[in-house]
Amino acid sequence: MKKALDYAATLSCPRLHLMAGLTPAGVPRDTLLATYAANLAWAAEECGKVGVKPVIEPINHRDIPGFFLNTMAEGAAIIEAIGPERVGLQSDLYHCQITEGDIVKRVEKHLPIIAHMQVADNPGRNEPGTGEVNWPFVFRKIDELGFRGWIGCEYRPAAETEAGLGWFAPYKS
Repeated sequence: MKKALDYAATLSCPRLHLMAGLTPAGVPRDTLLATYAANLAWAAEECGKVGVKPVIEPINHRDIPGFFLNTMAEGAAIIEAIGPERVGLQSDLYHCQITEGDIVKRVEKHLPIIAHMQVADNPGRNEPGTGEVNWPFVFRKIDELGFRGWIGCEYRPAAETEAGLGWFAPYKS
């Protein structure tokens, strides 16, 4: 944790992504949840000392089977318990589409705790515009909702990276 916070300070990075990890077999979910919440509260305290806000990311069950945190609602409940001023939600819209769908409604519901978003299309985890998601609609709604944070691109280019960057042209400011 100290090394991660040192890197964040060096890069002037205000967020630190904390992974929930895999669910071990044979341990009751409520025990895991209590341990995760206690560890996250500790990490939030350490991050707060240096002005960094930790974020947690729900990840779909298909790409990482057994990942502990799968839905935005699960992440939101944990964040509410610890304090949204201490921990934020990293909303990966690719994972949300696979696990929950209804991306815009989920963003709308959880917008007050979303500290960062990421995008990739589904299926294939390629750049926006290569799959089933209506990205012009989604991006317009995110703007209308007033999200002013960063939206990161975490996708595998369908071909060469440069060739796949054309999707972004309509969103340049």
